[in-house]
Amino acid sequence: MVAHRFVESLVSCADEDTQITVIGEERRLPYDRVGLTSYFSGVTPSELTLAREPLDDERVTMMLGDRGVRIDRSARTVITQSKAVVAYDELVLATGSYAARVAVDGADLPGCFVYRTLDDVQAVRDFVQRRTSQLGRALRGAVIGGGLLGLEAAGALQSLDVDTTVVQSSDRLMSAQLDGGGSEMLRRLIESRGITARTDSRTTRLDPDASGCVGAIQFQDGSMHAADIVIFTVGVRPRDELARAAQLRVDPRGGVLIDDRCRTSDPFISAIGEVASFDGRSVGLVAPGYAMAEIAATRLTGGDAAFAGYDESTKLKLSGVDVASFGDAFARTAGALDVVYADPVAGVYKKLVLSDDAQTLLGGMFVGDTSAYGELRPLIGARLGADPVAYLLPSEGVEAPGSALADEAVVCSCANVTAGRIRQAVHDDGCTDAAGVKACTRAGATCGSCVLMVKKIVSQELTSLGQTVSDALCEHFDMSRRQLFDAVRVSELGTFSAIIERFGRGRGCDICKPALASILSVLVGAHVLDGENAALQDTNDHVMANLQKDGTYSVVPRMPGGEVTPAGLMVIGQVAEDFGLYTKLTGGQRIDMFGARLEQLPLIWQRLVDAGFESGHAYGKSLRTVKSCVGSTWCRFGVLDSVGMAVTLELRYRGLRAPHKLKIGVSGCARECAEARSKDVGVIATETGWNMYVGGNGGFSPRHAELLASDLTDDELITAIDRFFMYYIRTADRLQRTAPWCEDLERGLDGLRAVIFDDSLGICADLDAAMARHVSGYEDEWAATLRDPDKLARFHSFINAEDTPDPSLRYVATRGQVRPASQSERHDSGVLIAGTTLEVLR
Repeated sequence: MVAHRFVESLVSCADEDTQITVIGEERRLPYDRVGLTSYFSGVTPSELTLAREPLDDERVTMMLGDRGVRIDRSARTVITQSKAVVAYDELVLATGSYAARVAVDGADLPGCFVYRTLDDVQAVRDFVQRRTSQLGRALRGAVIGGGLLGLEAAGALQSLDVDTTVVQSSDRLMSAQLDGGGSEMLRRLIESRGITARTDSRTTRLDPDASGCVGAIQFQDGSMHAADIVIFTVGVRPRDELARAAQLRVDPRGGVLIDDRCRTSDPFISAIGEVASFDGRSVGLVAPGYAMAEIAATRLTGGDAAFAGYDESTKLKLSGVDVASFGDAFARTAGALDVVYADPVAGVYKKLVLSDDAQTLLGGMFVGDTSAYGELRPLIGARLGADPVAYLLPSEGVEAPGSALADEAVVCSCANVTAGRIRQAVHDDGCTDAAGVKACTRAGATCGSCVLMVKKIVSQELTSLGQTVSDALCEHFDMSRRQLFDAVRVSELGTFSAIIERFGRGRGCDICKPALASILSVLVGAHVLDGENAALQDTNDHVMANLQKDGTYSVVPRMPGGEVTPAGLMVIGQVAEDFGLYTKLTGGQRIDMFGARLEQLPLIWQRLVDAGFESGHAYGKSLRTVKSCVGSTWCRFGVLDSVGMAVTLELRYRGLRAPHKLKIGVSGCARECAEARSKDVGVIATETGWNMYVGGNGGFSPRHAELLASDLTDDELITAIDRFFMYYIRTADRLQRTAPWCEDLERGLDGLRAVIFDDSLGICADLDAAMARHVSGYEDEWAATLRDPDKLARFHSFINAEDTPDPSLRYVATRGQVRPASQSERHDSGVLIAGTTLEVLR
């Protein structure tokens, strides 16, 4: 990554006759190591590849898969593994680092990995799939090293259904970034996600199992821990062997010594990134590496710049666990003060480190809620100008500090982009949105944690220039989604072509088409596959099923409130068995069936519809599920019938299209077994009625729903939810969840209460009527499709072939079911081919 940034900087300002040769050990083009964990969530290697433009420059020669093995300083040449001799005027070492392993017996056993390159993570995934199939059970995994990378690796293993334990030799997790309080909160959070943390545990040996693969870890206290796969994340070591062999000055602890211009002891050789040692340290973070790359490029093209030192701000990229640390987080500055806020129940720990007069921000750490990180990190060294506690307690309300940022404040540490540079991009370069600024300055292009701050600065600058900040839906419509909704409602237009002819231009795109499909579903109510609608839908809505990684689909019948009869279960079981589908219970209290081919979907749904099931709309931006506990019908603690209410709500809002997916939870008492406060609408029973919460969600940035109203009757609750959903559908932006929508509302929840209960906008009758039309007009999409030959005609894998299976589909038998074969398994003799799966299993 650092070499890529250096080349990118150099080609932008070097002379036309400059020739740049890049020698790389890996066969791949430079890729995003910061985003490596996203590989386990479906991001492909090509999507991780960094921008090709600078490498495609005619002045750049790429020598991939050919490691440099010797530097001849006197001749100024580099000799590669292929015996190529490359001459240089200036040599830049950007060889990075390698992942270390614990120096114990067994560290090289099969099943032991490091977590450094794309090849590493691909090897981990393939091993897990292969070993799981061999053992016929879920694997037990261990990550040795409880730092930033170790927790990311643990999340990756867990995503592969590995029972994961993080092993840390010190007394706390992320000890380089968090103090005792922050680390303990982090431990609670990751253990709540099912990842076990074991601290004060020093590994002394790894033992093989009967097959020769790793099977157990022994610790210094003599205890053992079973492990079928082990990942080492115990740090990195600079790749300085070339420099040592060339007798450049190196730090005894590793790393090529450089000055603040990134020059080594040889005036013709520079070093940048993790291989470089500055001020006695080598740091494995991308931001200082990028800064070094810019400095070296500037110096080699005649400019002058100096490396100011390491920015060690970090942010954990583990889904559901937010952690960030920046600046002097451990208050090592003389006289520094701590301001700490901790809420163990909510899983939040926040600390700001201030100067001795409590006015200047020196650093901080956040666990559980990092929403302030992007705004506070650029303020290091600046006066806060407000009570520090207010920054830790957003509910107290402090304006975002974007306008207070000095021009020299670094907003994007990855690319070293200051607030002043962003303002310059708006004023001088004509950028009008965050995407334009990213293209112009690279701010937000790496880890993305600064994007919200970039947007705020852009908006503030455009406003200061007297320009209107555009909220256009896309290039084809100048209106926002909210304005377009009102335009369609008032004009009573019912097709995309009529709407774009009157209010837009062009043919539309993959932004405005699905957005209008959702709007038309609410206002017109036509089937998603009727007429023009079929061409507007997202991939999943287009076939009313969720596309999976191997090109097959999943089938999810609705089970209102999580309730299903024994007869219904038997139908689902028989369908899954007859079609060879993988079955799994979902978090929304229903059953998901995976592996259905396109041509099988109507056959599967015919049997489900005949048995009384409906589409669960798992594929749509619509109501997904209403989760419930058993409530007063069975539970001795339940005070109201939560299942009955959940069924009522799910049958009322089924098929309701919205800007984003909608989820409801109903709990029968304050014990909250249905996790209602993690939903868009949460309903919790009390002795005196229902409490209604709104604006919760899980996902990448989990939020707890907040109390909107208390002690509601059944009818009052349903009316309130009706109006909440319809007001949200009318006014939210495209793909905006209810949580940020609630935050954006004027006067927040107080304003929302006024709209819903006091009719402050005079629209309650309209909202009620709109919901009544939805309820009365509902028709199951799959039942209607099965009655229409024209709609059924689209469900074929190949043209002119009604039921021919896709021959590329391959499966592996696992725990009595099947899963898609990995790339390395596709040619194994035991792999099942689509269309023969059921027979082979029998």
